[in-house]
Amino acid sequence: MFLSDLGKGTLAIAILGAGACSSGATSTSPTSGPAGGSEVPPTTTRLLVPSSTGSAPTAMPAAGELDWERVNLGFVSAYVLARGNRAAIVDTGVAGSAAQIDEALQVVGLTWGEVDHVLLTHMHGDHVGSVGEVLDAASAATGYAGAADVGAIGSPRPLEPVFDGDEVFGLQVIGTPGHTEGHISVLDREAGLLVAGDALNGDDGLITGPNPQFTSDIERANASVKRLAQEQFDTAVFGHGDPVTTGASDLVRALAETL
Repeated sequence: MFLSDLGKGTLAIAILGAGACSSGATSTSPTSGPAGGSEVPPTTTRLLVPSSTGSAPTAMPAAGELDWERVNLGFVSAYVLARGNRAAIVDTGVAGSAAQIDEALQVVGLTWGEVDHVLLTHMHGDHVGSVGEVLDAASAATGYAGAADVGAIGSPRPLEPVFDGDEVFGLQVIGTPGHTEGHISVLDREAGLLVAGDALNGDDGLITGPNPQFTSDIERANASVKRLAQEQFDTAVFGHGDPVTTGASDLVRALAETL
């Protein structure tokens, strides 16, 4: 796999907020990749870098200071993460969210041409509804989703399947199945930031588990909460609900003890 220039510098995050997660997925043109089955962690960590630019190998950018902005779209959140002059987007919101994502890129001083990665936490339509618009705008970016969800996501080009333990843009991929089979969360350990997707929810400064109404396997989802409780992070942000900016991992551990 060839490394492309991800830039160097600090880590900045702008957050897009937009509705309760539904069981529908965008799906007119499923991408290649497994449509189901259990996610099997790799035996060693895979370092995933953009595959579409064809640039010569360079060093991964160092993690730096964290800054983040939230743009509230009403009931679901997407995220723009920046390191120096390169960016990653986590989730794309409902259909028609590309303009708000563009605004978030401008907040961190970047453009679509500087987006190298688009990570999707799971296949539900309120999280992948704008994947086509986003990947069309970020024409050099590689798209990723949990291996078991890849086949259910309609995308203008194939998505790269990711597994527990993979690393993308300095973010650790954590397999958190249950809400959907291929649900993932991502963690920046140095910055102390967890992007939980719908594995967790924010609730007036507290943290709750996934919504049972839209969760395919609540027992596995609860096991994923216990998995996240093993990690250390100060800030947690979610698909639904307000971010928790201090003591987030303590709240997740307290939640896990009730399950």
